[in-house]
Amino acid sequence: MKVVVGMSGGVDSSVAAYLLKQEGYEVVGLFMKNWEEKNADGICTSATDYEDAARVANLLQIPFYSVNFVQEYWDLVFSHFVEELKMGYTPNPDVLCNREIKFQVFFEKAKSLGADFLATGHYCQIKDGLLLKGADPGKDQSYFLYTLKEEILNQVLFPIGHLPKSEVRRIAKDIGLPVHDKKDSTGICFIGKRNFKTFISQYIPYQKGDFENLKGEIIGKHDGAAYYTIGQRKGLGIGGPGEAWFVVGKDMQRNVVFIEQGSDHPALYAPGLIAIEPTTKNFPKRCRAKIRYRQEDQPCSVEVIDNHAVNVTFDTPQRAITPRQSIVFYDGKICLGGALIEKAFM
Repeated sequence: MKVVVGMSGGVDSSVAAYLLKQEGYEVVGLFMKNWEEKNADGICTSATDYEDAARVANLLQIPFYSVNFVQEYWDLVFSHFVEELKMGYTPNPDVLCNREIKFQVFFEKAKSLGADFLATGHYCQIKDGLLLKGADPGKDQSYFLYTLKEEILNQVLFPIGHLPKSEVRRIAKDIGLPVHDKKDSTGICFIGKRNFKTFISQYIPYQKGDFENLKGEIIGKHDGAAYYTIGQRKGLGIGGPGEAWFVVGKDMQRNVVFIEQGSDHPALYAPGLIAIEPTTKNFPKRCRAKIRYRQEDQPCSVEVIDNHAVNVTFDTPQRAITPRQSIVFYDGKICLGGALIEKAFM
């Protein structure tokens, strides 16, 4: 059986390729380039990652190729990301990248190379066509893959999903992989370690506006409502006595960002939300869900409005429910699917 492994140059995908070869698969490594830009030091990070992946492939003695999806990523992910920001939303490009690039464009490329399966280094598991959480609770990535349909899952392998991260690094070190201690990539891939506002200002010009509290009093000035998200504390530039200020809402038509003091301000909390574009209409009436990647699953009730929206009421009010982030539903370890948050309701 032929498996194309998406090799990013990191330890996870490298160990995934090794394990598959050990199991007797015909393994082909494929590096995907999605973004083309040098960092502040004049280094193209994708070139560095490519070199790392090539070194691993050479050590494992597997064929290795590179594909360029920079244009596809720009058209299907980045442009959408910018347009959503302009409308005042906070989109999640990782969810979109997995749906449109890794498990669509990249998947099709793997199949064109004669692959029976596509494999990646995601911390997830698959059983009977269902997506399951990764065994390592601190690394589980099912939140980002909730859009994957059963027909895709049946042709995908997650070789390290049953392992803790510590074991993955141990395996890499034991077999002499040069990336065994390479740091994990964090944040949005096309921003990296740069300041978010500075980077996005290249695509969304600054537009000065007011910070207001919920009484309508002007507290300060901001650079444009598109740059701020619900629950944000850092980067507001609002000092003074008392507790820290947090973003609690936005009015895009007036270019106003609403802020209040205190991390537990009531305006930051809501009992539920409306979400659109659900991946299924068969959500159970009772399950658990999370509204951000690192959050613990929260008990909730789900009401399917129609094929296009669901109402979700949590057992306890949730903090900083953010439009266009994803809500993902679970039954124990099973990922039931998800939807895009449209708005919180009070």
